[in-house]
Amino acid sequence: MTQALPVSAPARLYSQTPHDDRGNFHYEGDLFCQGEALPALCARIERHLGVHVIGATFSVRGESFAGGRKVIVELLDGPADLTDETHRRAFEEMLGDQIERFGFTRSNFYQDFMAVSFYNEVRIGRAYWAALAARRGPANPVEALISLAAFKRRLKPGDTLKLIAAPEGHRALGATRKVMAVRSADMVFEGKIYLDFPRASGFACDGRLVRIANGHERDPDAHLLYEWLPTAA
Repeated sequence: MTQALPVSAPARLYSQTPHDDRGNFHYEGDLFCQGEALPALCARIERHLGVHVIGATFSVRGESFAGGRKVIVELLDGPADLTDETHRRAFEEMLGDQIERFGFTRSNFYQDFMAVSFYNEVRIGRAYWAALAARRGPANPVEALISLAAFKRRLKPGDTLKLIAAPEGHRALGATRKVMAVRSADMVFEGKIYLDFPRASGFACDGRLVRIANGHERDPDAHLLYEWLPTAA
């Protein structure tokens, strides 16, 4: 005896639907409503994703343009750690499958033909990365005993800085470099290598360790951690 699928589950998801041998593709989601207005569609998708992905919050908005309509889904927060690219792509595909349940697609790649009820775009928002960093807490915290302005005054040519922590794959990790010049916006290492100073809020120094923030949208806590070795007086 074949067990019936739950009523709320589609028989086949968008990513599981194949083209036929003539290049035809036809998918109609089980939650599709003919003629649905874009604001109502976005509201339904947002409610659905909030239930489907436990603990996650989303922003869902629509755009209309000459070629059709688009639904933009942005993840604002959630329990999953999406730092790993493989996990992130799998999560984005899962969201895309759930969004496609609200629409239809008919296409043929041999004939360059496509008709859709709406296009969709999945984004992992800046708010998500900030929330993830806040939950993790800063790595390699350094007590801010010396201000950035004071560090610039005390750092001298001939001092060395050893890079002891950095984002994965940083080619200079473990290297010790001599300071050749200290300027208002940056310092110059031997070999004409420049290191920009961050904003004051992204700098911390306890007299031995120097933490320079260089975070970006997907890793707000990214930083360089140096051991400061002043030249002998």
